[in-house]
Parts: sequence; C-alpha cells; structure tokens
Amino acid sequence: MINEQIRDKEVRVIGLDGEQVGIMSAKEALALADEAGVDLVKIAPMANPPVCRIVDYGKFKYEQLRKEKEAKKKQKIVEIKEIRLSPNIDTNDLNTKVQAARKFLSKGNKVKVTLRFRGREMAHMNNSKHILDDIAESLSDIAVVDKPAKVEGRTMTMFLTEKK
Repeated sequence: MINEQIRDKEVRVIGLDGEQVGIMSAKEALALADEAGVDLVKIAPMANPPVCRIVDYGKFKYEQLRKEKEAKKKQKIVEIKEIRLSPNIDTNDLNTKVQAARKFLSKGNKVKVTLRFRGREMAHMNNSKHILDDIAESLSDIAVVDKPAKVEGRTMTMFLTEKK
C-alpha cells in the first residue's frame, strides 16, 4: 500500500535515510512524504502499529525485485531422479545403475530407486528386497536412505539422498 491507500490511524514512520521518525498519524506521515517529494509505503502491515517508510516507490520496487532475483540465484532446486530395475537384474547391469545413481547423487539430486514386478515376479516380491538393500549398501559412502523400501502395487520404491 502506498500514499492514500494507507488507512491506519497511527503508523510508525521510517525516514529517507533509514532512521525512525516515530509514531504519528497517517496524514502527518503522508504530509512528510509529500514534503520530501517521495512516497509513503507500508512495509510491515501486520506490525502494531504498522510500519511505513518514506521512500521513492519506483526505486523501492526495483530494489525488492533485485533482492528476490538474487535470492533465487542462490537457491538450489533438488530434482528427484529415478532408476528403474527389475527383480532379475544381473550384477553388471546393477553396477551400471549404481554408477548412474552415484552420478545423480554427486550432483545434489535425490534418487528414487524403483523395482518393478511383472507377471509371476509378483509372487516373489519379498525375495527381491535384497536388490534395493545392495544398492543402498553400495552407495552408503555418499548416500543415506531417505525413505526405506516400500511396496506400492506392482513396484517397490526407496529414496536415497546425499550425505551432508
């Protein structure tokens, strides 16, 4: 909210150079802002009394956008990469999948290991849990199990995250 949009009776006012002017009526604060040739901007509406700042609104918005962009640059978006396996996977194929998972984890992503069952494989689900355990064990130097192996319909899934 800026200038006439501010309807509060009393507001805490911060001046142009960042010092506190004090608590006064919104009309007095607006008069101070007009006298300085800038705007009165409400920056903390939930405070008691609300905090308003005497500042050039265009410049204020520009600074806010710049700070948001800077914060966005610094944040890391964690993706979930999936590795799919079948219960009758051979050791070399398993090693290839483990190397792919290692690469994903080293880049800072989470890894979802999915063991898919088809047809008669459904009858031997409990015998195949060792495959997921082997993967977790072989990646234990760089990863921890975020969510342990869990059966969901025709699949068994486990999530791995990078060690901190």
